[in-house]
Amino acid sequence: MTLGVPSVMPQQAAKIGDLLRSGTPKFSFEMFPPRSEKDEAILWRTVRALEGLGADFVSVTYGAGGSTRQKTVETTDRINSETTLLTMAHCTAVDHSVAELRNLIGHFANVGVRNILAVRGDPPGDPRADWTRHPEGVHYAHELVELIKTSGDFSVGVAAFPEGHPRDVDWDTGVRFFVEKCRSGADFAITQIFYRVEDYLRLRDAVAAAGCDIPILPGIMPVTNIKQIERFAILTGMDFPTALADRLRAVEDDRDAIRDIGVEVATDMGARLLAEGAPGLHFTTLNHSRSTRRVWQNLRP
Repeated sequence: MTLGVPSVMPQQAAKIGDLLRSGTPKFSFEMFPPRSEKDEAILWRTVRALEGLGADFVSVTYGAGGSTRQKTVETTDRINSETTLLTMAHCTAVDHSVAELRNLIGHFANVGVRNILAVRGDPPGDPRADWTRHPEGVHYAHELVELIKTSGDFSVGVAAFPEGHPRDVDWDTGVRFFVEKCRSGADFAITQIFYRVEDYLRLRDAVAAAGCDIPILPGIMPVTNIKQIERFAILTGMDFPTALADRLRAVEDDRDAIRDIGVEVATDMGARLLAEGAPGLHFTTLNHSRSTRRVWQNLRP
């Protein structure tokens, strides 16, 4: 994937690491690259709605597999060039050589993107399959962080896992790996979605006790579809609380009722997280912003 060489990086874009340390909660939104013209229209309605409401930043996920990768780059570029939104690009190491990663990072620099989320990524096709390093790539996320930090003036984020990463042998190992990513130059972290506030607080406190003080932004997703969240839980190892699942199944034939419960639960979680000092909230939108906007509006001062 050849995307061009970097020029001098523009200096006007804010750095997310600095924003999250400002003391004022920040609200951000994650989207994925569209797969069709219909999906693209939906995405851009969401982008424009978030721009009009003043989102602090938006991010675009980076999938493994040719056309998805290219579409991620195109979508990030377009948001960055055609809107006033601050954009964060995802950068995934899986199936990439170091040369390809350098090219991608250079491209982001060229179009003015200064914020990158560095993730190792899951194997294409089966997130639970054995992870295999590209013969000329990196093996660990902290190596990707180092590569990005030495490639330009970027604010680099990393992934965090409130319930532990499914590939870690135990909790303490996961905390140690996370701290290693921080010490490699990460400026902030964004968690995988979760549904128990206590899991986030446990991770935050464990990381702080290990001497790492980067802001950890909680990942929130209001439930809008029961089967969808159950599939996500299976793929990622996330625990979907039984009490919440039972509530949702009791109204599974009423889409509006499901959305209302999703908004209620996410609003409660968000309020508790912000009261506990979380630096903001990062919403997974699945490219539809209605529920996330309701939660955001419930929580904004």
